[in-house]
Amino acid sequence: MDTATHAGPRTLLTVEAAAEQLSIGRTTMYALIKAGEITTVRIGHLRRIPAAALAAYVDQLTAIQIAA
Repeated sequence: MDTATHAGPRTLLTVEAAAEQLSIGRTTMYALIKAGEITTVRIGHLRRIPAAALAAYVDQLTAIQIAA
């Protein structure tokens, strides 16, 4: 099977892809990373964002807004 045509959910995302998933800009995503709001991992010199970290961030935002 050609993996290029198999579009399943990715485990790790680039900063740009993660920003797109959240419908925010790249600069905002880097600010969230720097503030420790979103967890990243490093693979060599590359920074990647686990898909689970995005889900956790959205869950956190939802919980905060429900509690307010």
